[in-house]
Amino acid sequence: MVQPLARNPAWKGRRGPLVLVIMDGVGYGRYAEGDAVADSKMWHFRAMESASPHTKLKAHGKAVGLPSDEDMGNSEVGHNAIGCGRVYAQGAKLVSTSIETGAMFQGSTWKKLVGELKAGANGAGAPRTLHFIGLFSDGNVHSHIDHLKAMLARAAEEGVKRARVHVLLDGRDVGEQSALEYVEPFEAFLAGLREQGMDARIASGGGRQYITMDRYGADWEQVRRGWDCHVHGAGRQFPGARAAIEAYRAEKPNLIDQDMHEFVVVEGAPGGAGAKPVGTIEDGDSVVYFNFRGDRALEITAAFEEEAFDKFDRGRRPKVLYAGMMEYDGDAHVPAHYIVEPPSIDRTMGEYLVASGLPLLAISETQKYGHVTYFFNGNRTGKFSEKLEDYVEVSSDRVPFEQRPWMKCAEITDKVIEAIESGKYRFIRLNYPNGDMVGHTGVYQAVVAGVEGMDLQLGRLRAAVEQAGGTMILTADHGNSDDMFEHEKKSGAVLRKADGSPRAKTSHSLNPVPCVIFDPEGKGEYESELREGLGISSLAATCVELLGYTAPEGYDPSVLRMKS
Repeated sequence: MVQPLARNPAWKGRRGPLVLVIMDGVGYGRYAEGDAVADSKMWHFRAMESASPHTKLKAHGKAVGLPSDEDMGNSEVGHNAIGCGRVYAQGAKLVSTSIETGAMFQGSTWKKLVGELKAGANGAGAPRTLHFIGLFSDGNVHSHIDHLKAMLARAAEEGVKRARVHVLLDGRDVGEQSALEYVEPFEAFLAGLREQGMDARIASGGGRQYITMDRYGADWEQVRRGWDCHVHGAGRQFPGARAAIEAYRAEKPNLIDQDMHEFVVVEGAPGGAGAKPVGTIEDGDSVVYFNFRGDRALEITAAFEEEAFDKFDRGRRPKVLYAGMMEYDGDAHVPAHYIVEPPSIDRTMGEYLVASGLPLLAISETQKYGHVTYFFNGNRTGKFSEKLEDYVEVSSDRVPFEQRPWMKCAEITDKVIEAIESGKYRFIRLNYPNGDMVGHTGVYQAVVAGVEGMDLQLGRLRAAVEQAGGTMILTADHGNSDDMFEHEKKSGAVLRKADGSPRAKTSHSLNPVPCVIFDPEGKGEYESELREGLGISSLAATCVELLGYTAPEGYDPSVLRMKS
């Protein structure tokens, strides 16, 4: 348990609460064309920005613990950084280092996964199989295909004779129709493994938004489709992954990879009486879920691991050794087996504020609820104090985000205003998911509508904060809606489809995000010019200082230039 924060003897903070507003996926775009944030009528945000101290913060790459500045940030590492005030080596970097040093393959989980496969045939009478399930791209947000290749190559070296890969197509953190750019070279890689004596094949797959990768319990039917596809070999049949992708594209030319329906690779004529899936998951097999990010890993993990499981009918549940790339929930210890140790994040802002006796509220809708709680608290489930903390989840709509781009921003705001007016809380943190979740759809008009809907709520929050004599920070965890079109890297020109329309960009951006300090009762305690060149990890120290305390030792510097 941490010690209480030291009070700032020169400043006790404001009479009202501090409200931290995380405008998920809202950044400052590099290109005018395709910047839905700049193109939106965000009148309330821009009014506060122009009249308040403000700066830009880095929210990607090394600033949030990722390997290089070519790596886009994401909501998980973003909320980790905001919540703990420091930068930790994160998923992709941890896994890459574990592979480079060989630590991954020396660990007990890897040895057990491989060892289980050498004990004879599986439940179907075939050699025991090592299965890999995960996001099939190099987006480096949930996974990286190089990690998959490294594990397959090592398994072949160690004598594993049979491997199957269940690919979740991306089109979100990478190009929207880039699946074949990954499938074709990967098939060549697998052919090389077969020449070395390993029977390695792609067995099933589908789009990440259609099968397997749901999060926060938003749509268990999505997980069921993935389970049936990967485990039972149930779904539309094809002779190979390439044939599946080409068939779906022929039927719907504008289909984004993330929305592609499931496919099952079979031997024999697809759909025929003799067609047999090449890679169902059987008793005695080993399964690796190779995503390193936790939010879209927990539900499929529960389907494999939980005895009392009631989300859908699993049918035959194979007796397998299941392992995640990382531990996805450190408190619940899920999964039971994992290959790479996660970062140990301690001394989070929330823990310090609770130790100092400050009542807190965290709120978002389902899609980002885990981010303002679990990830904000350093990958920790539960509260630091049942007495001082309230967590509120507003249920998300179960419809495509482009059809309801305003999402639940009004309902979130209703509850935050009620909390402000209650006088109960000193610190309130909230996440508006619009800029990110709608941004991922690639539907430009919907993104503009979503961001403008959010801005209406910022106007309501402004009035409530001003009335209460509080302070508000407007920021984001990463960019997305600020970069909605694919651009040619050298010239910056928009890349276009055959019909002349822009190619939608559905992934996060590498752009900086806002940091606006709305402080209507400010008395000049700090300079109007904020520090520049910092990352979003500096928000923790900034919050602590605005609450009238001194930032903990080791925290990244605040954006505030306090006057003596």
